[in-house]
Amino acid sequence: MDYFGLLALMLAIGGVAGVIAGMLGVGGGIVLVPAFYFAFVQLGYGGPKLMQICVASSLATITVTSLRSVLSHHKKGAVDWDILRQWAPGIVAGALVGVLAAAGLKSSSLMLVFGVLGLIVGLYMAFGRSHWRLGTDMPKGMARAIASPVLGFLSVLMGIGGGSFGVPMMTLYGRPIHRAVATAAGFGVLIAVPSVIGFMLSGWDVADKPPLTIGYVNLVAFGVIVSMTMLTTPLGVRLAHAMNPRPLKLAFALFIALMAANMLRKALAG
Repeated sequence: MDYFGLLALMLAIGGVAGVIAGMLGVGGGIVLVPAFYFAFVQLGYGGPKLMQICVASSLATITVTSLRSVLSHHKKGAVDWDILRQWAPGIVAGALVGVLAAAGLKSSSLMLVFGVLGLIVGLYMAFGRSHWRLGTDMPKGMARAIASPVLGFLSVLMGIGGGSFGVPMMTLYGRPIHRAVATAAGFGVLIAVPSVIGFMLSGWDVADKPPLTIGYVNLVAFGVIVSMTMLTTPLGVRLAHAMNPRPLKLAFALFIALMAANMLRKALAG
């Protein structure tokens, strides 16, 4: 029953996440982490490290989805490889520090981080404007040396790829949205690959884990989510072209804010 229940819930989560990603171009992590948490709790799993399993499993799916995305964007010439090369060392370093920090935290602490940052992401999605600017060029020197590891670090703590932080940052510094989305997919690869390796090498002594969990990465969640999003993302893309995206984006921003607020409530209650 454990395997059947886990498989059924992951099929449903993967299907919905793929449609949302296709409609709104939003990375899966912001949806998958709270969805994984709900699924595992409903199946009777808990403990002080459950949130780490949700974060690590989300990042595992991002290794595949971000790589597919960046290769597709590269074929269209949309990826800014100079930015990726310049930001890669800091992002990777921040991601690795994020793994160490996440492994040492309680599940409730990670829930608190996700709740606060998720609220910020949701509010920006709802109220951010395309004409907002912090500058005309991407941060360089010391500013980049600080910003790049912070981006990797916070993304790992939330279990998300490069889109939620990378796209707003690049558009705020004057990069066109299509180029920002394409390049942020590369951020996702830089964040997910080293962090997933780190999460798989840690967490072996954690008890009460869902079945087929290596370290902190649940293989059922990884395999099913990747397969389902490949099937349902094209459906989301077709729906996006058939509907007005602005109301959808506002509705999704509200959804993200509510999920983050609920996560925050649970963290503070615990």
